[in-house]
Amino acid sequence: MDKKEQLQDIIDEDLYEEIDDEEMYELVQKEREKALARLKEEKEKPKQPFPRWAFWLIAFFLVFNVFALIPETFSIPAIKFLKASASLSLNPDIKQYKDAVVVIETENSKGTGFAISPDGIVITNYHVIEDKNTLTVAFPEDGLYYAEVTEIYPSIDLAVLQVEGEQLPHLTLAEHAAYEDKERIRFIGNPLRFNGIANEGEIVGSTQLSSWKEEVMMIKAPVYRGNSGSPVINGEGKVIGVIFATMQHEVHGKVGLFVPIDLFHQYRSE
Repeated sequence: MDKKEQLQDIIDEDLYEEIDDEEMYELVQKEREKALARLKEEKEKPKQPFPRWAFWLIAFFLVFNVFALIPETFSIPAIKFLKASASLSLNPDIKQYKDAVVVIETENSKGTGFAISPDGIVITNYHVIEDKNTLTVAFPEDGLYYAEVTEIYPSIDLAVLQVEGEQLPHLTLAEHAAYEDKERIRFIGNPLRFNGIANEGEIVGSTQLSSWKEEVMMIKAPVYRGNSGSPVINGEGKVIGVIFATMQHEVHGKVGLFVPIDLFHQYRSE
């Protein structure tokens, strides 16, 4: 039994999407149409007197189940980014990019990374792999691999992994994270409970974090837990940065933060 076959025993079975992009887009659209139809139907129904006893019964069960409902609230914003992802994923370029974006699985967490060479060099965030003993990487089309940490740059929250593979799909790094104000970008990751989600946003500038020596970039985009390690891709199809966090900005509100690719080149060459 080779290493890839052994991994089937230790990796969750939900690493892959069991539905293709066109089917997901159609399902999201159908559910949206159903919801609108139900809303219209409810509005057109004649209003009936609502019994007071039923009101108090519903109130009781709402209070009783409030804590059970909290974990499911992610589905509200999820509807929007799933629809956006389904639409974007019909683009042939996005489909190609997604093949190089991987799920990084550790003992008790999941993150995002992406390959930058056909022989299995993968970039992710340092905090995704920090103090982890077991690392595996899942490519959407090429399966599962054990991963070894070969480089770490904690001060800019980046790490490099190596998997044993050949002719793997990969992304191209830009030399510099040059950008224009409000330039549109795309990013792909594994947010919340989903995998391989493509989305887009715009660059809104740079910021200096109190705990960092280097400036990082801000994007106005739907970035969620699990997007750590997602590649930020410009209009030319090149990676200009790596998402690592979100923050509340006094001007722009909630923004995603990414490490500009210049810092990766700089630290790697030192």
